[in-house]
Order: sequence, then C-alpha cells, then structure tokens
Amino acid sequence: MTTSSVTQRVAVAGASGRMGQMLIEAVRAADDCRLTGALDRPDSPALGQDAGQPIGQQTGVSVTADLAAGLQNAQVLIDFTRPEATMAHLAACRERGVALVIGTTGFSEAQKAEIAAAARQIPIVMAPNMSVGVNVTFKLLEMAARALSTGYDIEVIEAHHRHKVDAPSGTALKMGEVLAEALGRDLKDCAVYERHGHTGERDPSTIGFATIRGGDIVGDHTVLFAGTGERIEISHKAGSRAGYAQGSLRAVRFLAGKPSGLYDMFDVLNLR
Repeated sequence: MTTSSVTQRVAVAGASGRMGQMLIEAVRAADDCRLTGALDRPDSPALGQDAGQPIGQQTGVSVTADLAAGLQNAQVLIDFTRPEATMAHLAACRERGVALVIGTTGFSEAQKAEIAAAARQIPIVMAPNMSVGVNVTFKLLEMAARALSTGYDIEVIEAHHRHKVDAPSGTALKMGEVLAEALGRDLKDCAVYERHGHTGERDPSTIGFATIRGGDIVGDHTVLFAGTGERIEISHKAGSRAGYAQGSLRAVRFLAGKPSGLYDMFDVLNLR
C-alpha cells in the first residue's frame, strides 16, 4: 500500500546482497517508486548484470560501482551496506543533492558526526532498524522504562545470523539508548556488554546486553524487565527482511519534498 501519488526515483546500494535484493523487489512492487540505480562494490560479480537478475526480474537497470552513474537519475538512495561504503555514498549524495535512507549500522562517533554534517545539506533518514514494528517497539520500551524505573533490572538480548559483523546489533544499541534516555541515564555510563568470571552482584542502575550469533536468524530482540516476583518481556522477532524493506519505502516517501535535516523512523512514523 502506498501513501503518495508522487513517483520517487530510487537507487539501491549493495544491490547484489540479501537486503539489496529485497529492496529492489520492494521498489519494483511499489507503484509510487521507480528503480533508477543499483550500486555494488567494485569486485562484485554482479557488475554489469541487470539488478533484478537474482530475483528473476528485468529492471532495465544495470549494477554498477560507478557512483556518478548509479545516482545520475536518483532522488534518493537506500543504503544497507557497511560503514565505509556508506560514507563514500554519503559524499556522493551530498555532492549531487540526492536524499539518503541509511539502514547501515556499526558507525563510529566520527562517522555519525560526518553524517549529521551532511544532513545540513541533504535530507537523511538514518535508523539502526527500518522496520515499522521495531520502531513501535522502541516506543513501547520508552513507555515501559518510565513506568518501571525502580525495582526492575533491564537486560537487552539480541540474536542474529552468523554473518553479522557488529555486536551488539545497532537495533539493540538503539533500544539501550531509548531505555537510558527514558530513565535519565547516559548509556555510555550504564551499559554492560560483557560478563565473565566473578562479576559481583548486579548493579541495579546498569543496562545489560547479551548477544547471540548463529544460523540464519534474521533478527530477534527482547528487552527483559526483571522485578521481584515478576518479569516483563517486550520482544520483536523478524521472520524476513521484508519489514526492513517496507519501512525503508516509508522513509523514501517521507523524504519527498523534505528540507535538509537528519531524521529517524520516529519522524517517519510520527511517534514523537
């Protein structure tokens, strides 16, 4: 279902990857979006092929590593790649006035600052998770943390496929940030990412993280509020990447006509 009659010209980065193919399929299926570019790394075997070949579609768009060619006709680029690639794409979009939807995770503080600086010139939606359901979960966590601010220990548990290279996941870290802000804390000061050996009793002011990697798990996230005599669990489990793709298209539609600025999915979904 679409929310705009304006056709958005969309380029996709990481076109030959699992998420890239899901995005290409979603853009193709949307009647208010048109695929105009498909970017991939210089050593990709998909270069020169039709972007829809792996999913049995003919898009008329060839996969390229040439940023100028890939962005030539695009109004917005959707990027779920790696931080180094995203930063190169950011510079190209900034130069050409192309809006950007960033689903990449694992950025350094310096890279985040560079993205924020670029957002003074182009509109950017950046979120560690583009799923509509996950972002509604963030809002539920904010509400729960405020109500359960005393007497409850908070743990964030996440699980992903064996190929994921960063830990904890960007979504888990965002959950921690939402929780910490709701509690009036700074996540940098209260996060516990490792427990091993004689750790002593749990500090009630901390937010713990546990990471699982294995198999083909798309993405499971649970926040546990453990109190005396009860516990509350708020979970989101992704069965496929389709939710990320559909959320990305919501972000694309949101950016239509928007001024420069750094937005997130709370802005897209009006969850402020």
